[in-house]
Amino acid sequence: MDNSIEEKTAHEKKIVGEMIRLYCRKKHGMKKSLCSECGALYAYAVGKIDKCPFIKEKTFCSACKVHCYSQDMKNKIKTVMRFSGPRIFLYHPILVIKHMIVGMQTRKTHD
Repeated sequence: MDNSIEEKTAHEKKIVGEMIRLYCRKKHGMKKSLCSECGALYAYAVGKIDKCPFIKEKTFCSACKVHCYSQDMKNKIKTVMRFSGPRIFLYHPILVIKHMIVGMQTRKTHD
């Protein structure tokens, strides 16, 4: 695995983690850690990112042709993303900007 794929994977894990943490903090009142439900969602998402056969080609999970999440987890992550997506920039602006740049670079190299 080359360095750019490792960086992309780490970045994807970080952004999904921050979005789940924001959701859990605001919806479940967790300050320092994730509740069991959000912790399970994060572990599931990280597992899927680690095993993704399309990591070289795709931008992020939301843009993937193959949706590997179970229906239950897919619904949970969509709920988290709908809530956290519009708010995450207020808490992690640099991370969001980097996420946008990585997405644009990946799209350019694979278009």
